[in-house]
Amino acid sequence: MPGVLLQDTPFRTLQTKTLHPSYGAEIIGADFRNMSNAQLAEIKAAMAQYGVLVFRSTGMDDDQHVAFSSKLGELDNVKRYLTGGRKLRYKHFELFDAGNVDEDGNVIQPDAPRSHYNKGNGLFHVDSSFNPRRASWSLLRATKLPPPGTGGETEFADSRTAFDELDEDLKKELLEKNYIGAHTLLHSRKTGSPAFFADLDPMSQPMTRHRLVQTHEPSGRKNLYIAAHCHHLETDAGPIPEEESSALLKKLMAHVTQPKYVLSVDWLSEGDMVAWDNTCVLHRATGGSFEGKYVRDVRRTTVHDDSPTAWGLNAGQEARGFNLQSVMSTGTVEEAPVVKASA
Repeated sequence: MPGVLLQDTPFRTLQTKTLHPSYGAEIIGADFRNMSNAQLAEIKAAMAQYGVLVFRSTGMDDDQHVAFSSKLGELDNVKRYLTGGRKLRYKHFELFDAGNVDEDGNVIQPDAPRSHYNKGNGLFHVDSSFNPRRASWSLLRATKLPPPGTGGETEFADSRTAFDELDEDLKKELLEKNYIGAHTLLHSRKTGSPAFFADLDPMSQPMTRHRLVQTHEPSGRKNLYIAAHCHHLETDAGPIPEEESSALLKKLMAHVTQPKYVLSVDWLSEGDMVAWDNTCVLHRATGGSFEGKYVRDVRRTTVHDDSPTAWGLNAGQEARGFNLQSVMSTGTVEEAPVVKASA
């Protein structure tokens, strides 16, 4: 994401339909089969402006999804999570399974361990803040949807406008203290289903650290880099008192996710794709009456951030996986092979 990408002139190869007063747009006219460099540049400029882009009825399959995503940067993959005999339902390691389907194509039941694990996705978060190198774009595509009116919308929250509209005293405090967020996936899993994960200790695994206040490079605007994965806050001098950290995190999350900053996106048809920039918006999955009854098969690619703050304070650390089956069935963490990281 090099430099400010905002575009002053109207888009020439695309049309945009604004979805929210401050962010979000439906993109009309994207040609995913034969995209020109000019159109790709306009899509990047649209993301810099809107933060969330909705593409209807793309017609893409898995191969095309991965190929298009690769044009945006280096992709993350699921290899470090494939432990305990876990299998992919499709051939691309770059596709993350964000649906409710098991390895045999059956609907996962609400009381299944994986459903408890997925409850963390229902909390506002940003993808990969728990990794040493954070994510920029996520691109989520529907391959099969439940019947209309049964739920499953994806909600977003605008962390740029939320920062702009912070109380001035609080904004001054955040800028002066330059807080650091300590992130772990285990925190959001336990928060999402505390009884099921009662014995899971988020402190049992190393955390990654990213600044709380960031400058969003594509737009040049400041924003709050905050997520359900954020376990506590620190300063450069070290951790702050637990009560102070918890209170501030709770206050900031409540501010960023208040209704005026939230956009709900409906999934209308198979082939719809929603892309967002994790460095300037939060998102969450929503449930509905489809759960336990109907397939909702959605697949995500995740683009590694390449901005100056991509690595946060984590240069040289390793991207860790763990045995999801162990976490889901026993509430304990069994480490998987690590993937070497380099700044």
